[in-house]
Amino acid sequence: MTDLSKKKVLILATDGFEQSELFKPREALLDAGAEVVLASIKTDEIQGVVADSDSGKTIKPDMTLDKVNVSEYDALVLPGGVMNPDSMRLQDKALDIVRGFLDQDKTVAAICHAPWLLIEADVVKGRRATSWPSVRTDLANAGAVVVDEEVVVDGNLITSRKPDDIPAFNKAIMEALTKVNEPA
Repeated sequence: MTDLSKKKVLILATDGFEQSELFKPREALLDAGAEVVLASIKTDEIQGVVADSDSGKTIKPDMTLDKVNVSEYDALVLPGGVMNPDSMRLQDKALDIVRGFLDQDKTVAAICHAPWLLIEADVVKGRRATSWPSVRTDLANAGAVVVDEEVVVDGNLITSRKPDDIPAFNKAIMEALTKVNEPA
């Protein structure tokens, strides 16, 4: 089993997150010993969805976006759902956080509709990426090299298409976190 006991991972989400895309990576990271922090627009419970229609579980964020210090984390996970990334990409602080992780060469993992944040943060030009099918044209228009694979790793950027890809998505996140600070 992967030991991530010295790793700290930030998840950004708000109402409308795809339940499995937040809870499954979070659970895998916690099971591997990582510290996982959830930041949102507010600290009131946020509502998940299942398949973008049925209400899912709720979760209480640990902090608001304005309290995030990128230098304290090893990786950023961005769950999808339609409403969640659509709302989050309107938050300047969320975009600053995404840019900060990539600027500091830290892992950023986005699944499903979450690449909308990457597009809005203007960080995908020339990078290989995937997403939910309806987001792929947006990725291409933003200059990404769009592929249809369950998980795409381009340097410190990890993207996946949908909930079915979560096992591969989680594996890529674990591998990226294991490589951080390893001797060359």
